[in-house]
Amino acid sequence: MEILFSILFALLGTAVGSFLNVCIDRLPIGKSLVYPPSHCDSCQHRLSVKDLVPVFSYLWLRGRCRYCRAPISRRTFWVEVGSGLLFACLYLYYGLSIELAVSAFYSSLFIVLGLIDLEHKLILNKIVYPMAGVALIISIFLPQPGIISLPWPAAVNGVIGGAIGFILLLIPALIFPRGMGWGDVKMAALIGLVSGFPLVFVALFLGIVLGGVVASILLLLKIKRRKEYIPFGPFLSLATIATLLWGSDVLNWYLGLF
Repeated sequence: MEILFSILFALLGTAVGSFLNVCIDRLPIGKSLVYPPSHCDSCQHRLSVKDLVPVFSYLWLRGRCRYCRAPISRRTFWVEVGSGLLFACLYLYYGLSIELAVSAFYSSLFIVLGLIDLEHKLILNKIVYPMAGVALIISIFLPQPGIISLPWPAAVNGVIGGAIGFILLLIPALIFPRGMGWGDVKMAALIGLVSGFPLVFVALFLGIVLGGVVASILLLLKIKRRKEYIPFGPFLSLATIATLLWGSDVLNWYLGLF
């Protein structure tokens, strides 16, 4: 039964991933998420149902539009596949629970934030601000995934985490404004609201380490030049999703070293 549910959640994740691609494509340019309906960006032909089956349509069409043969972004495929695998992992970790639904929502949110920053070097206020309010509401009414039990309400825990995230990235943004954008600071506050205290430290630490390692590799391989901007949002997003899954385990392992 667990295998069946894992497959079902993987399929659900691919469908969600298809919608996330729409968000990634349209939100940075201010287009509606519902109108016009899905269409080819090259020939503007409206896509039919058989063109929109997550993962399978891309493979069947060999990554090209059925009507004009223009290439379809590979990101479309990988977001659908990645979302499917992630939803299956979240199910295996949380089981059928409210925490599963909340973690799937947050994971989807950070996929969109991270990839928009990767492609456009933007962390959109119109995503961060409303989602901060949603995260606060969720912390009041629903159990949050990975939150460590503390002797105060989860909403207070989220606010503390948000303040810590904001302050921790505000300091380097003030000292090195060319290396840290204000969007990263706002995103760190959102991460703190989502992960709470003390897991906000885990999320930001993992993001900084991951970003540092990848940036060093890109510089060593001369894929990026030293003065070329490398967006931080994708690393923060990956770190936050990892924290939703294993943040408590990482923190317990670290504390066990002392």
